[in-house]
Amino acid sequence: MARRQTWTAQSTAFMDRVHARLAARARPATGLVSAPEPRTIGHFARGRQLVAGNFLLGGLLIEAQRRSIWDIGDPADPYVIALQGCSWLDDLAAVGDAKARERAQSWVTEWIARFGNGAGPGWTPELTGRRLIRWINHAFFLLRGLEKDQTDAFYASLASQTLYLSRRWKTARAGLHRFEALTGMVYAGLTLSGMEKHVTPALTALSRDCETAISDQGGIATRNPEELLEVFTLFTWATQALTEVDQTPPQPLLAAIGRIAPTLRALRHADSGLARFHGGGRGLEGQLDHALAASGQRGRTSTGLHMGFARLAAGRTTVIIDAAAPPSGRDSVEAHASTLAFELTSGRRPLIVNCGSGATFGAEWRRAGRATPSHSTLGIDGYSSSRLAPPGKGASSAQEWLVDTPSRVICEQSELADGHRAELAHDGWLRTHGLTHARTLDLSNDGRALAGEDLLTTLATADQTRFDRALDFEKRKGIAFSIRFHLHPDVDAAIDLGGTAISLALKSGEVWIFRHDSTVNMTLEPSVYLENGRLRPRPTQQVVLSGRAISYATRVRWTLAKAQDTPNALRDLAPSGRGIDEIEE
Repeated sequence: MARRQTWTAQSTAFMDRVHARLAARARPATGLVSAPEPRTIGHFARGRQLVAGNFLLGGLLIEAQRRSIWDIGDPADPYVIALQGCSWLDDLAAVGDAKARERAQSWVTEWIARFGNGAGPGWTPELTGRRLIRWINHAFFLLRGLEKDQTDAFYASLASQTLYLSRRWKTARAGLHRFEALTGMVYAGLTLSGMEKHVTPALTALSRDCETAISDQGGIATRNPEELLEVFTLFTWATQALTEVDQTPPQPLLAAIGRIAPTLRALRHADSGLARFHGGGRGLEGQLDHALAASGQRGRTSTGLHMGFARLAAGRTTVIIDAAAPPSGRDSVEAHASTLAFELTSGRRPLIVNCGSGATFGAEWRRAGRATPSHSTLGIDGYSSSRLAPPGKGASSAQEWLVDTPSRVICEQSELADGHRAELAHDGWLRTHGLTHARTLDLSNDGRALAGEDLLTTLATADQTRFDRALDFEKRKGIAFSIRFHLHPDVDAAIDLGGTAISLALKSGEVWIFRHDSTVNMTLEPSVYLENGRLRPRPTQQVVLSGRAISYATRVRWTLAKAQDTPNALRDLAPSGRGIDEIEE
């Protein structure tokens, strides 16, 4: 399996280089026939860093004030390769001053000189599509003040990249990668002189993929909420670009937008940030609201599961739960062993979180972030609910798939007289320990209290046999487990009431109290919050309930409720700190 995948990847890369070389001979475009409004959202703080010559790659800060972006890092490093998509143009454009423009023009001009003939790692369909969108979006920003020969080279490169995409988009992986490639083709065909013929084939393929890659419930195979937002954003850009030139967007594209919008609303917390699951972050500040507004979709969130996630919402509180099996196969490259984990946000303040993706901090943090202990759920010590494929099976060490995932995940939601309930279960430890994890979460009607119950149990005689074998292996000491509740870094936690409770104070002034009524041990331990754009993981804390399962059913009950003197609504005017880079602090 691994050898065949390696050969396929090498063959695809070889043909990418061949077609990139051929595309470099394309007849150049002579200019823009239309100029779409820049719709990408950049990060001002990161733009300032780039202007100052500070590059954040894989958790490392590289200070290189006088070096080009193409001279930093290992050219084979995935973080360096990602620079070829030119998303950093969004950040420089967010700054928008003369120094930022000078940086952008210099780096784009250097890219054309170094890689425009088909060389380098950036000639893949997804990176080329991403790069085309950015160059076209920021064309006026880039072209202002350039010499004629530089402008001509810019248009010639756009044409060759468009031709390359027209020949290689089919090799892009279905999902976000292919949508980036096809949206890049649409953009180029609508805006560049002489490229009009590429619009119809791109829209035909885009329509077909909208019907196959977007589920009836508006989800994608990776179950990554932030990736779904990126797909949705691409769709709204393509629709707006077509509308601006008086072309009617294809119906499958509009239908896909209509399916995705309510799913994104269901995955949005009360503070407008996305739930952080399966490699996704909270999303850029304002991107979700901007994309939903641009889509024109006003429908409310429907009931039931959304891309495998359950949502409980009441008052100012939202709870979002991973209520389905993780992705499988190559769709699981960034997936996490997070089954039955949840996040809770109160108003503008995240309270219970998952650690998040550590991909930007290097391979070790990436692996740690994917494990069950990095999520707010129950875990058997030493075993994640899904396991990573060992090297050589299914994927390379750099792209490990999830294996041994739960084969059965159940979620039932119901309305109670005094609140909302989600009852969930998964069998991720059935084969190893004979145990099923069941979790019940009850959110009160006013959103002031969340009551939980976690159960480790056997369901059949064969399960009891496996459990007994696991007990024998542990010398009858019991199966060690921990229930973790990771806290956002802004939460101030302290053990209270003689060790029987933990108080959680938010910057809004709210105070929540965590309690349990079981024989497990409750501790407050260090944790981390892995956030894209930071120099290093942010230290935080976690509430941990630890114990041992020694019988066929082990039950733990706990509650998380606002203190009685905390009002239902507060004037929350303190800055949340979202989007502020550590380097600026």
